This record gives sequence, structure tokens and C-alpha cells, in this order.
Amino acid sequence: MIRGILVVSLIGFLAWAYHTTVPPPPKICGSPGGPPITGPRIKLRDGRHLAYVEHGLPKHLAKHKIVFFHGFGSCRHDVVIAENLSQETVEELGIYIVSFDRAGYGESDPNPKRTIKSLAMDTEELADQLGLGSKFYVVGYSMGGHTVWSCLRYIPHRLAGATLIAPVINYWWPGFPRNLSTKAYNLQLPQDQWALRVAHYTPWLTYWWNTQKLFPASAVAAGHPQIFSTQDIQLISKVAGRQAQKSQVLQQGEFESNHRDMMIGFGSWEFDPMDLRNPFPDGEGTVHIWQGDEDRLVPVILQRYIANKLPWIQYHELPGSGHFFPVLDGMSESILKALLLRNVETSI
Repeated sequence: MIRGILVVSLIGFLAWAYHTTVPPPPKICGSPGGPPITGPRIKLRDGRHLAYVEHGLPKHLAKHKIVFFHGFGSCRHDVVIAENLSQETVEELGIYIVSFDRAGYGESDPNPKRTIKSLAMDTEELADQLGLGSKFYVVGYSMGGHTVWSCLRYIPHRLAGATLIAPVINYWWPGFPRNLSTKAYNLQLPQDQWALRVAHYTPWLTYWWNTQKLFPASAVAAGHPQIFSTQDIQLISKVAGRQAQKSQVLQQGEFESNHRDMMIGFGSWEFDPMDLRNPFPDGEGTVHIWQGDEDRLVPVILQRYIANKLPWIQYHELPGSGHFFPVLDGMSESILKALLLRNVETSI
């Protein structure tokens, strides 16, 4: 009798544990009961769709074609390099920008097989289907920086230039000295340290960790005030005001968007960015990193190490700036002119 009760209890516990660790299936856009499709999309070779939005000049009139990658908890409409960019500057520089929902975000289909490499493959296929030509620029903000690193590794021959804006860093990249990465890791809030540990060491628990109520989950995902610098707090209203499409971001499910971002971004990469070689040895293009020295989401000490390790990257550090500095007046113009033109002053 007691043995039977124990067996039933064990089965019940395992069923409960399975239910709490396995995420619900995503709500695919355009499927029965799923969110509607409201914008243009392309169909990839594997059958998935990528939703995109275009800014600036028409492609056939543009001198410079740019693919932009949005950050964590964002979507294709959050194009920080288009913030406060005047039509005069767009025409002067001859700019066309396309931004797409990374897999699982917004109206782009989830990719349960997503890897760091697949980020570059999605980018190349989008560029080909939209007719961007043999070479194009890539710009990534925050978590979107991972896609830029992927492009620099897997499709450097397709790039005319690249910019990483406050790019999120994986603390487990082997190129970092252990003491430095540990120091930077410990600058994060304890709850974020635990969220990243789970994503790195036990990715199968990522959904459970970020939905359970026993311990505080990711402060970054929750937008906790402690993760913001003084400047960020001053800019929050401006950042919130530009996210008119916020309801679209996680509409297919938090697991295939935010959680998979954490699992891929902080997992074991197929390469170490610090092993990369200059994709423009003859000076035909440039690579840039822009970083605020008071960014509480991305430790500046690791960004400085990367810039020192890869001297072919042009490093721009902004004193007193946090993570939201791209929305400052004039910042988009400075970032784009540094990427598209030569010998441009980039002070702001």
C-alpha cells in the first residue's frame, strides 16, 4: 500500500516537474489562434518567415544598404540608428536600412534550431531576397551585437562594414582572462548572475527559472530600475515612447524570443570573437564598437579588452553614457557617419 502511494506520488511529482520546465508551444503568426501578420515577410529556405521593415531611401536610390539587428526584448520596429535621423542626413548619406524580427520575435517564425551561425545565415538570405547586392553593412544594438559577430565570422565576404552598439558580451568566451570575466560578471545583480548561470550551464531550465516564483528571475528581462545608469533613467521616457509596437515583441511566446536569446547568447559559442581576423585587411571597410562607460548591462571593462585584443576595431567610448545612449540627439548621425564615411569626427 505504502509502496503504491510512493509510486503514484513520484509519478505525480515527475509530471509536475515536466510541466513546469517545458515551455508551451509558440503561437505562430498567421496560424489558427495565433497573432496576425501585419507587415511584409520573406520565406526562408527552411520554410520559416522573417518579418522586416524598411527605412530611408528606396533601395535603387541608396548608396549604402544597412541591415539592422534589434536587441533583447525588442522587435524590427526598434531601430535605434534611425532615431532622430533627419531626412536631410538620409539623403546626404544615401541610406537604406532594413530591420527584421530575429527568429521568434515579433512576426518572424521561431527557430528551435537557432544557433549563433544561423543568425548570419538568416541575414544573408534576407539580403539576397531583398536584393541588397553583393555587399551590405550590418549594425547591431545590445543583444543584436551577437548577430554582427556571427556575420563577421561566417559571411565576412558579404560585408561592407559593421558596427556593434553596446553589444552584449558572453562572459564565457574563452578569450577573456578568467579574473577579468569574473570581475565583470560579479558587477551584475545577483539575480542576473543566476539567470545567466542557468542559461549557460542548464539551458533546459531557462524557461522554468524565468517563470518560477521561488527566486527572483532576470532583472534585465523585468526592466528593474537597478540595471539602469543615471543617463538611462533620464532617457527611459524617450526609449518607451519609441516602442509603439511593444505588444508584438513577445506575442509568439517568451521562450522562443527572450529565453532562447539568453540560451544562445550566453551558451557555448562555436567560435570566440577574439579569434576573428580583420575582414577588411585592405581598408575597404571598417568595424566599430560604441560603448558607454557607465553601462550597467554591458561591463565596459570587457569591451575595452576586446578593443585592445582586436586593434582593427575602431572603439568609441562615451563618458557618462549608459545603455540607451543611441537615442541621444545626434547619436545616430555620428554612428552612421563613422561607419559609412572616412576620417569623420565622432564626438557627441
